[in-house]
Amino acid sequence: MSLEIREVISGRDRRAFIALPARLHAGRPNWVPPIYRDEKNYFHPAKNKAFAYCDVRLWLARRDGRVVGRVMGIINRRFNEYRGVPLARFGYLEAGPGPEPETVRALLERVEAWAREKGMTRLVGPYGFTDQDPEGFLIEGFENRATIATYYNFEWMPGCVEALGYAKDIDYFVYKIPVPKEFPEFYLKIFERIRRRGQYTLLEFASRKELKPHIRPVLSLMNECYVDSNIYGYTPLDEGEMDDLARRYLPVVDPRFVKAVKKGDEYVGFIVAIPDMTAGIQKAGGKLLPFGFLRILRAAKRAKQLDLLLGGIKESCRGLGLDVLMGVAQIRSAQKAGFEVMDTHHEMESNVKVRGEMEKMGGILYKKFRVYTKPL
Repeated sequence: MSLEIREVISGRDRRAFIALPARLHAGRPNWVPPIYRDEKNYFHPAKNKAFAYCDVRLWLARRDGRVVGRVMGIINRRFNEYRGVPLARFGYLEAGPGPEPETVRALLERVEAWAREKGMTRLVGPYGFTDQDPEGFLIEGFENRATIATYYNFEWMPGCVEALGYAKDIDYFVYKIPVPKEFPEFYLKIFERIRRRGQYTLLEFASRKELKPHIRPVLSLMNECYVDSNIYGYTPLDEGEMDDLARRYLPVVDPRFVKAVKKGDEYVGFIVAIPDMTAGIQKAGGKLLPFGFLRILRAAKRAKQLDLLLGGIKESCRGLGLDVLMGVAQIRSAQKAGFEVMDTHHEMESNVKVRGEMEKMGGILYKKFRVYTKPL
C-alpha cells in the first residue's frame, strides 16, 4: 500500500484534517474532541490572526486514498524575531490508530524539508502558534482524561518521534491538588494580613457582565508577566489577539473562578480557572448545536474538578503574598461550589519553586508532557 503526503490546499482537505483525530481515537475513553466551531476558525487563515505573522503549511498523509495522518508546520516570524532564533514548529501530528512509524516519519520529514527551505535550523514540537495552544506530547498519565487545550496522543507516539532523532526540549508537569476542607493556619495569616493592610484589592466576580470589563486588562497583564518570566515559547499578543482570546474563553469561563488583584488602579495579579467540562464535550462530540452546549453546561455544573488555565503576578509584586491572597480566595470558591480537586495545567519542570508549593498543598504529579527538538 503506497503512502502519499499532500499539502492541504482546499476546504475539503481542511475538513479532512480537522476530522481525522476523531476517527483515529474513536473508542478511547480519555480522548476529548475539540470544540469544532473553534477548531474550524483556528485552522482558517481568514479567521485566525496568527496566520498574518506565521508561515503555515498543513499536510495530510493518504494510503491508497484514505487519510491516515496529518501534521502542521509553523514558522512564527514574530517569535523568531523577538527571540532571535531561526526556529520552526510542528504540531497537531496524528497517525494511527496502530503504531505508524512510516506515516510519522513521512510527515515529519516533509515539515523538516519545508523548514530547511525557509532557512530554519531547528524544529520543535508539538507546538501551536502560541503557548495558549496545545503543547507537548503526553508521556505519562494516559489513564487520565484529557483537559481543554492539552494533547492526548497515542502512547507509542513519543517513542516513534524519538526514534527519528528528536530529543527532549522541555517537560511540563501537571499536578492534581485536593481542595482542602480546612486551610493551613500559615496561609490564612498571610491572607488576612494582606487584606488588613489595604494596599492591594482582591477582585472577585459573580457574573460575566461584571467580569467582561476586566478581561482586557487581565490579558494585558498576562502579556507583561509571561514576557518578564521568559515563559517557554511565549510571544506577546497584540490587541486583536487579546480580543480573540477573550471571545474564545469568555463563554466557557465561570466568573466565580476568576480572581484579580489591583494596586490602586493597576492590575498586578490574576488567576483564571474553569470547571472541567470535558465529559460534556465528549457527550456532545465537540459540537455545540443543536444540543451540545447543554451537555457541556450540564457537565460543568456537575464537575468535581477545577482546571486552572492562566495565572500571573506582576514582577515587582512577586514574593509579597499575592499568590496566597488569590489562592485562598480561589480555594474558598472551589469549596463553596463542591469541587474536590484542581488540575494545575502545565508547569515547567524548571520552575522548582512553584512545583514545591503545589506539593506542599498535597499535589500529586499525574501527567507529564514533553516538547521535542531536532536540529535541521
